[in-house]
Amino acid sequence: MRRLRRCLAVLFLLNVQAGAAQAQPPACTGKNVLEELRQTDQAAHARVMAASASTANAKAILWRLERAGAPPSHLFGTMHLSDERINALSPAVEQALAASRRLVLELEDVSPETFMQALAGSPQVAELMLFTDGRRLDQLLGPEDARQVAEALSRSGIPPGIGGMFRPWVATMLLSVSACERRRLAAGLLPLDARLAKAVQGRGIKTEGLETLDSQFRALASVPEPDQVEMLKSGIRFYHRIDDLMETMIQLYLQRELGAIWPLQIVLAEKVGARATAFDAAEQSLLVTRNLDMRDKLLALLAEGDAFIAVGGLHLPGRQGLVALLREAGYVVTPIE
Repeated sequence: MRRLRRCLAVLFLLNVQAGAAQAQPPACTGKNVLEELRQTDQAAHARVMAASASTANAKAILWRLERAGAPPSHLFGTMHLSDERINALSPAVEQALAASRRLVLELEDVSPETFMQALAGSPQVAELMLFTDGRRLDQLLGPEDARQVAEALSRSGIPPGIGGMFRPWVATMLLSVSACERRRLAAGLLPLDARLAKAVQGRGIKTEGLETLDSQFRALASVPEPDQVEMLKSGIRFYHRIDDLMETMIQLYLQRELGAIWPLQIVLAEKVGARATAFDAAEQSLLVTRNLDMRDKLLALLAEGDAFIAVGGLHLPGRQGLVALLREAGYVVTPIE
């Protein structure tokens, strides 16, 4: 198992670094799936937009947090992508970041090397990712889904023999990023979170994380296996349009329509045969439970003030999102943009 962990870690690092020498990173393009849905299935489009409209605190990505006795802090919703439109920080975001004494991210260090060290050095992490009972991923999928998953993982640089050992959530995670985005990362471009960390280097601003890789992986692995399989099946059946899906998510983020992102994914999954309820446990584990943990850790940091908190945009909206949770904790939370 130790040799396998090291092998997987090296494969991951090589996959991230492959193509790093290419002179010009590709520009990822795609079609807006939600707009397409408006043309082809008005009822499904209306469901997504109704869900978005009913989602609280989903129209802003930058919020000011205030409470008597401490300087204000800021909460910023990110996307974990390298797209230049996302990474073009507004003056309001730049100003809030410059005025902060502490940058708080989901993970303190989001580098590939950190992932490699966690995988190579921790048998617990490896057991969360790999089957250790003799089963294989393809046994949980039908022949066609298994073939497509194996081919997609192989194109991502994962040998078929190893890819078959992954638990379903790992395959879903690996296939959640397009080949174009992987090439951009391999060429040295950074996702927004990493760019923020780099931006504050040398400014005397402390950077820290709310979570660890281990805790994030445990949240992913805690989704019941049948639901993991269902989500993987829906992902691979829509994988031929991964660039379109990512472009749609970027446009929704830029339009401040965060409340449409999760409902759209469920509608699209249903269209390729997945159960909508298969996403319930994932929403509870990946958003609700993590939001509560983040809230608890943030309260101590916010007591000192002057913090800039940057987490994935989907952690902000909803009745159990961070905006609502921090208001319940006594903070005045005001949308900035």
